[in-house]
Amino acid sequence: MAFSKDFLWGAASAAHQVEGAWNEDGKTPNIWDAFAKGHVEYGDDGKVACDHYHRYKEDVALMKKIGLKSYRFSISWARIYPDDSGKVNEKGLQFYKNLVDELLGAGIEPMCTLFHWDLPMWVHEKGAWLTEEGIDAFVQYAATCVEALSDKIKYWLTFNEPECFIDAGYGAGAHAPFLSLGKETVDKITRGVMIAHGKAVVRMREVAKQPIKIGTAHAACVTSPVNETPEEIEKARISTFETDRRCYCSWWSDPVFLGKRQVGTNYLSDEDLKIICQPLDFYAFNMYNADGYGAPKYEANPRSYPGYPLTAMDWHITPECLYWGARFCYERYGLPIMITENGMANVDFIMLDGKVHDPQRIDYVHRHLKWLKRAADENIPVIGYQYWSIMDNFEWAKGYSKRFGLIYVDYPACERILKDSAYFYADVIKTNGENL
Repeated sequence: MAFSKDFLWGAASAAHQVEGAWNEDGKTPNIWDAFAKGHVEYGDDGKVACDHYHRYKEDVALMKKIGLKSYRFSISWARIYPDDSGKVNEKGLQFYKNLVDELLGAGIEPMCTLFHWDLPMWVHEKGAWLTEEGIDAFVQYAATCVEALSDKIKYWLTFNEPECFIDAGYGAGAHAPFLSLGKETVDKITRGVMIAHGKAVVRMREVAKQPIKIGTAHAACVTSPVNETPEEIEKARISTFETDRRCYCSWWSDPVFLGKRQVGTNYLSDEDLKIICQPLDFYAFNMYNADGYGAPKYEANPRSYPGYPLTAMDWHITPECLYWGARFCYERYGLPIMITENGMANVDFIMLDGKVHDPQRIDYVHRHLKWLKRAADENIPVIGYQYWSIMDNFEWAKGYSKRFGLIYVDYPACERILKDSAYFYADVIKTNGENL
C-alpha cells in the first residue's frame, strides 16, 4: 500500500520555542518567560528564540524549499488573551493569520496546536487547571482561535503532550512552572486538563467555519516486542497500555478516546468521562524511541547493551517504535494515525565548508520512516508524519544546547542554514517515501 498520495509530510514547532518577541504587540508573559531564570541550562530563555515572529516569511520560504506538505505550529495563548479582561489582542491574532496565509501561499497545509506548554501567567496565577475559571479560559481561547482561523486551518490539536507538561511541570518540577506537588493535586490537574479538552472540542466544532479535524498529541510510550512471536507481541502490547505510569498512552488516551478510566486511577467520575470523551478525527502521537531500553546510569538493562546508539539527548535509537506505536494505537483506538513529532538531537555545527552535515540524523529519519512505511504497507491508516523540529530551537530546560532541527539556527545572528537532513527529507517527500 505504501504512503497515501495525500500523505501529510511535514515538520513541527511550538510558539515559545521559536517565536521570540516575548513582550511585543501586546503579548504578556507565560510561565516559561516568568520562571526560566535559574531553571534552564546556561541561563537561556525564550525571549528571542529563533525570532520566528519577525522572520516567519523567511522560514516558510525554507519550508517550501524542503517541499513540506504540512507544518504543525502552536499558538501562544498569551498573545491572544494577554489578561483576564476577555478582550482579544488583535495584533497577536493577526500574526497567526499572516503565518497561515504565508503557508497556504506556499502550498503547505497548516496544522495548529492550541496549547504547547506556554501557559499565560495570568491563568497560572488564577489556579490554572485546578479551577473552573482556568478551564473556561482555555475553552474561550480555543473557540476564539477556531472562529478566527478555521476557514483556513482544517487540522487542530487541543494539547501537546499533557502527560509531559503535567508530570514534569507539576510533579517532577523539571519544567515550568517548576512545581513538585503531591499525587492528589497532580491528579486534579490531570482531570482539569482533560475536562478542558472535552469542553473545548465541543465548542470548537460549534464555531468552526468549515468541518475541521480535531485530535490531541500524546507523548506515546510504546514497548516493542523482543521478537515477533505472538507471545512477545502480546507482552509488549500489555506493557504499552496496562500500566498506571503517567507517561503511558492509556493514562491520557483511554479517558479521551474510550471514555474509560486509566489503570489504577479513580479520580474521574462517570460525569467527567462523558465530558472528556468527545468524538475525535485522528490519533496523534509524539514518539522518539521505544520504552524499556533506558536505565539509570550504572545499572544494567537486559534490553540494551554497552555502547547502544544514543542521540544527543541520551535517548536510545529504536526505529521500530513508529511501527509498533502505530499498530498498537490503531488496534486500540481505531482512528487514523498521525505522527506529530519524531526526530533527534544531534551534535550539529557549521563546518569548514559553511554547511551543516548531519548524517546521523539522516540515518535516524531513514530508519524510522522505513518502519512507519511498514505500518502503511500493512494497511494501518497513517495519514502524516511531522518531523521534530523544523529548526533548532529553545529546547525547554535544556535551553539552546540541543539541536533537533532540519534547519540550523545560528542564534546570535538568527541566520538559517538547511542541514543535509533537510535535503534528504526533501527527497523523501518528493518520492512520497518510495526512496526509503
